[in-house]
Amino acid sequence: MTTASAGAISATEVIVSVAARELAGKGRVFAGVGLPTLAVDLAKRTSNPDVELIYESGVCGAHPAAMAEGIADSVVVSGAESVVSMSALFGYVLQGGNVDVGFLGAAQIDRYGSLNTSIIGEWDKPTVRLPGAGGAVEIMPNAGEIFVVMRRHDPSAFPAELDFCTSPSPVRARESGNGIMPRGRGVTRVFTNLGVLSRQGPFDELELVSVHEGVSVDDVRAQTGWELRVADDLTVTAPPSAEEIHLLRDVIDKVRLYLR
Repeated sequence: MTTASAGAISATEVIVSVAARELAGKGRVFAGVGLPTLAVDLAKRTSNPDVELIYESGVCGAHPAAMAEGIADSVVVSGAESVVSMSALFGYVLQGGNVDVGFLGAAQIDRYGSLNTSIIGEWDKPTVRLPGAGGAVEIMPNAGEIFVVMRRHDPSAFPAELDFCTSPSPVRARESGNGIMPRGRGVTRVFTNLGVLSRQGPFDELELVSVHEGVSVDDVRAQTGWELRVADDLTVTAPPSAEEIHLLRDVIDKVRLYLR
């Protein structure tokens, strides 16, 4: 995949560019560090200059001067609109229904958008221990909708059954029969190295809505652990523009902290 002015384009650059376009018209985004932050930064410079970025550490209206290496990095605080306690952020801002989009990463996702960020393998003897929930278990039910970015689209990342459910979808919450139903719709967009998946209603399945250039529907189905639905109006993803590539490489992530 190339453009005349930018040279070879990586799968990560495609994922981030597509995600940034999908943030057009969104107001307040609660984003994790890494590719979600890259996408929000690119959106601020292209599709949505007014988008407000929130970090889990309590930073609201962030304007980081450089790429953050973590939610406690000092660069996320400088120039921010406000900094509140984590209890105020989660209690008043998030649980108060004031976040439009939660933007998360995950190691595994199922057909209804439940996420695993805890372990791979058996609970008593995992093959991989992951960072865990962080704030995602609160973001999932309380944000209006959830975007998820996955660098790898294969059966291990898109299994029929999660090895562990860290952040349950509305479907899983309903099946539990306990507590109150979440206010949000759960996952509505998943951006991967093969395409874009979407679900609209809180109890819908993920559906393939776009494939990247050079990727077929059969390619995506072969790398998904369940019988993946395909949208009638499936499209081919528009590749990143020369301007998007310039911003990502030369302005936003010059040190290649997250771009690969």
